[in-house]
Amino acid sequence: MTNDLAEQLLELATKAGATEAEVYQSDSLSKPVFFEANRLKQLESNQSTGTALRLWYDNRPGLTVANGPVEAETMVTKAIALSKLNQPEEIQLTGNSQLVYPNLGEDVPSSKLAEWGKQTIDSIRDVYPDVICNGDWECDLETTRLVNTQGLDSHYTDTTLSCYVSAEWVRGDDFLSVADGQTERGKLNPDRLAQQILQRLNWAKSNVEIPSNRIQVLFTSKAADMLWGTLQAALNGKRVLEGSSPWVERMDKPVVSPLLTLYQEPNAGPYSCPFDDEGTPTRDLVFVRDGVLQNFYCDRATGHQLNMDTTGNGFRPSLSSYPTPGLFNCLIKPGSGSLPELIKEMDNGLIVDQMLGGGGGISGDFSINIDLGYYVQNGQVTGRIKDTMVSGNVYTALKQLIKLGGDAEWNGSCYTPSLIVDGLSCTGKNSS
Repeated sequence: MTNDLAEQLLELATKAGATEAEVYQSDSLSKPVFFEANRLKQLESNQSTGTALRLWYDNRPGLTVANGPVEAETMVTKAIALSKLNQPEEIQLTGNSQLVYPNLGEDVPSSKLAEWGKQTIDSIRDVYPDVICNGDWECDLETTRLVNTQGLDSHYTDTTLSCYVSAEWVRGDDFLSVADGQTERGKLNPDRLAQQILQRLNWAKSNVEIPSNRIQVLFTSKAADMLWGTLQAALNGKRVLEGSSPWVERMDKPVVSPLLTLYQEPNAGPYSCPFDDEGTPTRDLVFVRDGVLQNFYCDRATGHQLNMDTTGNGFRPSLSSYPTPGLFNCLIKPGSGSLPELIKEMDNGLIVDQMLGGGGGISGDFSINIDLGYYVQNGQVTGRIKDTMVSGNVYTALKQLIKLGGDAEWNGSCYTPSLIVDGLSCTGKNSS
């Protein structure tokens, strides 16, 4: 991290007449290890540095971004020129704070990542030698620093491990792809990843037909993320401000099943974060408790417009973007029972594990093609289903929640268990 660049930018911006200014810096080092067709293909090392200068000239905001080395004077000149194209605004900056946060995570050498990758693939192919495995295992180190003319100077370094493995199985004209992954700090678990993929391959030994009707649907923790994306949009303070959230007038009222509690936790999991991209310390926040709406999340500008304080959720979608309300992690409080135990509780139903397409956005309406799913009869998986579509509404489905599992995992920045919902529409055709 070129620490002196931030100070130069603030100094030059002030001398050029800027009312206020802030500098956001991100320095990342990525070490991916790639496997292709069951073999180690290559090891890489990628480094990048990005700097974003945001200033206010006559209270008009101007933002400019540079990747790699840059002349500080050039950035300030561009930012001032861009500010003249914008309308004046009230400046919302975090005040004087000099905080250095402890490093998160641990570095893992590429040799260890390669060892984990080989171990996972060998475990899968010991059982299914005809399967072709691809994957990538990665160690990412990122340092983030935010400084401004109000005296803020906060930074931290985050080291995250991730992996993704796909197993492709060709049986005549039938093609099956099972994929799974992990994101953690400190250590990945290749044995657990291999067992998850093997379980799906075992279930998919035969293809079965499924009736077209309303049916119980079990979303695995991997697939359930689709549901939470809609709820996260409904909880966004900007959506509340626009009036597009269906929960605008629902504070302190039931919005989903009483089995559900959604919250964020700054120190939880691989997506923990000590401060947002505006320099505000992040904090514990319960959004929905026992089905009842408790809070929305917002950045400084949105919070001000809603007559509430920022919740520490002002994040940049990209280096060249202004902060906007966003979540760094979202946790769903788990219920009880493993995935096999949840399956045993189903009479007739459908398991959704991988899907094509996403949810329906803020409306909640969705119609998804199932990429990988299974049919359950009398609490037993009878086989894989193909050419099947599930449709419904997220808000309605989560009011008809039957069971929450205890098998919560991180899928992206969402910590979610498997769950069973009722009343979704299923459309299938012969697949044998």
